[in-house]
Amino acid sequence: MYKNIKVIAFDADDTLWVNETYFREAEHLFAKLLANYETENKIDQELFKKEIENLQYYGYGIKGFVLSMVESALEISNYQIPQQKIAKILNIGKEMLEKPIELLPDIEHVLEFLQRNYKLIVATKGDLLDQERKLEKSGLLKYFHHIEVMSDKKPKDYLKLIQHLDIYPEELLMIGNSLKSDILPLVEVGAMAIHVPFHTTWVHEEVTEEEKSTTHYKTVLNIKEVLTLF
Repeated sequence: MYKNIKVIAFDADDTLWVNETYFREAEHLFAKLLANYETENKIDQELFKKEIENLQYYGYGIKGFVLSMVESALEISNYQIPQQKIAKILNIGKEMLEKPIELLPDIEHVLEFLQRNYKLIVATKGDLLDQERKLEKSGLLKYFHHIEVMSDKKPKDYLKLIQHLDIYPEELLMIGNSLKSDILPLVEVGAMAIHVPFHTTWVHEEVTEEEKSTTHYKTVLNIKEVLTLF
């Protein structure tokens, strides 16, 4: 099935290391700061709407998330929120940026094995500085030939990556946790994809049952199971 593969691309957040868990923790802290103004459920909804609205300006990542929290706090409080709470929101973001890198189980074993026969790259989206910092702290840089931090992960973005790599679509395999970002766009452009689910998924990355129904990708229970496919 993968006999034509030359390059294997890995998503970073929640594929190589834990990420989304920290966003859920931050959302909870944010809701506690605004508990005098709204319920946690309503605060979560308003923050999510603001994040989606701001993607066109800030893209993906912690910095855009923090700016969305500040904007949401101002609007939810009718611009009455104390300055000290704005400072606490900024600190939530800084603490997220300083989190230690928690590698997912068996990821280094898998990279070491695949590196013997394939060119490995990282294809991730988010803030460039933050993703470079995480890769450096992870100790995984030695396994990767190329790092691509993408502004988005739509089919056209992957086609640009494939052109840059100077390969055919069928020679690329993508491994990631998000069906919306890491799997379905690859299927659309004729590349291969393996879905490794993570227990927490951002609402924006969820897909419908109809979208999931394509059979042109493989789902495994964990990253180590990938090795059984080669």
